[in-house]
Amino acid sequence: MSLKDRLIKNSTIDYTSTLTESKIYTKKDMIQTSVPMINVALGGSIDGGLTPGLTMLAGPSKHFKTGFSLLLASAFLKKYEDGVVLFYDSEFGTPQSYFETFGIDLDSVIHTPITDVEELKHDIMKQMKDIERGDKVFILVDSIGNLASKKEVEDALDGKSVADMTRAKQLKSLFRMVTPHLSLKDIPMTVVNHTYKEIGMFPKDIVGGGTGSYYSADNIWILGRQQDKDGSEIAGYHFIINIEKSRYVKEKSKIPITISWEGGINKWSGLFDVAIEGEYIVKPKNGWYALVDRETGEIQEPNMRAKDIVNNKELWMKMFKETDFSQYIEKKYKVGFSNIIEEDEVE
Repeated sequence: MSLKDRLIKNSTIDYTSTLTESKIYTKKDMIQTSVPMINVALGGSIDGGLTPGLTMLAGPSKHFKTGFSLLLASAFLKKYEDGVVLFYDSEFGTPQSYFETFGIDLDSVIHTPITDVEELKHDIMKQMKDIERGDKVFILVDSIGNLASKKEVEDALDGKSVADMTRAKQLKSLFRMVTPHLSLKDIPMTVVNHTYKEIGMFPKDIVGGGTGSYYSADNIWILGRQQDKDGSEIAGYHFIINIEKSRYVKEKSKIPITISWEGGINKWSGLFDVAIEGEYIVKPKNGWYALVDRETGEIQEPNMRAKDIVNNKELWMKMFKETDFSQYIEKKYKVGFSNIIEEDEVE
């Protein structure tokens, strides 16, 4: 028996193997959504997607955090019809009809109400112990932003008004324990969180709950928004997904997504902005846009209004198939890896 085989045999850990045979380092399961730029925000390319691990969606109130998380849960259930969503609910503000809007079968969702961090930690670790690798489970926590600690609740019942120093520690403990299981058992977990403004001359958005979630998360989105107006009427919102942390997407990238009152998430939103930046679409005259051949610089007819481009499925599919637009997006957003040591440096 070789040294390598002896070391593997002597290990007390079930998953010990060479890297080539490792179940942990195999190609990660990827859950694609129906929205190309959401896939970009998750994986750096239009055919990217959600992978096992912790994804945190953070932002102020009414920034579509729950909506984005349900979009991810819906994509998971569409890929795995026998999949189950473990929904830990601390806000109790999401009606059943909202799940159905995203095409989610309510019988595929296990609803667990939670009132404090310790309750969440105890239940989720009990579930983790029973879940086996290969079980198709998606975990959604909405949210940890206003979730109290057990001590905070007990102090309130005792009439005490003191600062709670245990909440951040309990959240850090929760994510420290959960994170390894997500990778070992191929489980995607999405957590909704709140942000607050840092005090100072140049305030920035800070993710609540201490450093525990930040260290453990594979992806952290901080959501921003501005109104989308049709004349004087608000038609929806333009959201910006700010990539605060990611294993696959360049940090500080900004992904535009539009959501309207009438149609919900605009499937093709964000592509128009990127196409203009990459000069795949130009503005030959005021109010009009056209595709352009980037090699020759020739403007292609006909000229179109922006509204005729943004939701034009045929146009975007043509650009993906007949141009290098998808490669441009990947180069712009995806983290790349090159040789750390150049060959000519090795003697």
